[in-house]
Amino acid sequence: MTDITHRNSVGQEDLPGVAGATLQGRRGADVPAEIRGKTTISDSVVAKIVGMSAREVPGIYNLGAGMSRAFGAVRERVPGGGTSVTRGVKVEVGERQTAADLDVVVEYGVSIVDVAGDVRSNVISAVERMTGLEVVEVNITVDDVHLPEEEEAPEEGRVR
Repeated sequence: MTDITHRNSVGQEDLPGVAGATLQGRRGADVPAEIRGKTTISDSVVAKIVGMSAREVPGIYNLGAGMSRAFGAVRERVPGGGTSVTRGVKVEVGERQTAADLDVVVEYGVSIVDVAGDVRSNVISAVERMTGLEVVEVNITVDDVHLPEEEEAPEEGRVR
């Protein structure tokens, strides 16, 4: 878990580039409501934002390295298993900054350099906008290229 503070003109310290997204303020009736109290953002929240924003980028087929994708595929087939938004995502969250590591699978034929740049841009934008944390780095490992012929064929049932 991390604590992020923003202080305003009521005698409190401002974080550069943060427009009141996260707050730790004074108490009392004379203090505006938006700066009373403290906001805490957990690592899992940042990881979900990173995962969702990376998946939005065209050219990304999936997230996760080989084994985590295999376990994820099994989990998705189990009723109630669902998908893991944070598969292939690792984050470190500090008081004012965060860093992210991503394992991705790209579509065959796309420019890996361009997709990686788009992922970085989208992740940084989403995390900074939603949390107020400064993203210091987004490291991307391309683990695989998804080929069109690798599409999973629908399983045939035993009963017709």
